[in-house]
Amino acid sequence: MIILGIDPGVALLGYAILKTKGNDLEIIDYGCVKTSPQNIFSQRLLQIYQELKIIIKKYQPQQMAIEHIYFAKNVKTAIKVSEARGVALLVAAENQLEILEYTPLQIKQAITGYGRAPKQQMQKMVKAILGLEKIPQPDDVADAIAVAITCWQTKNFDLCPQK
Repeated sequence: MIILGIDPGVALLGYAILKTKGNDLEIIDYGCVKTSPQNIFSQRLLQIYQELKIIIKKYQPQQMAIEHIYFAKNVKTAIKVSEARGVALLVAAENQLEILEYTPLQIKQAITGYGRAPKQQMQKMVKAILGLEKIPQPDDVADAIAVAITCWQTKNFDLCPQK
């Protein structure tokens, strides 16, 4: 099984490609889709769409795990991130991927065992679970990896399939 993990964002959309076989987990690729604030918003969304299509075509994932947005201090930012999230969902649906959605609380619980874990603890656990030499950067990448790991760890529990 190949899982595409997504941490939605406009300036930086983190992604991770995990390959799983039974209890084995391997990180295949990770990175960010970076868009420029100099571009108009619709062009930034188009760039996210196009780059995710390339990633999906290259790695052929069967599932996409994506983080829910449920809280934001800035409503304007939350709306824009939600629009980028919508683009990721569209690309996944277009490519007939199974879509699984997780809240930040569920991700933290799956990765650290504590739903209110600080970001630094999450990053350290991502590094440890995958046996990486250092914590993946930027934070968006580590978050995307955490979402994909959550999907793998909870695959038999059907926590948050798309409805």
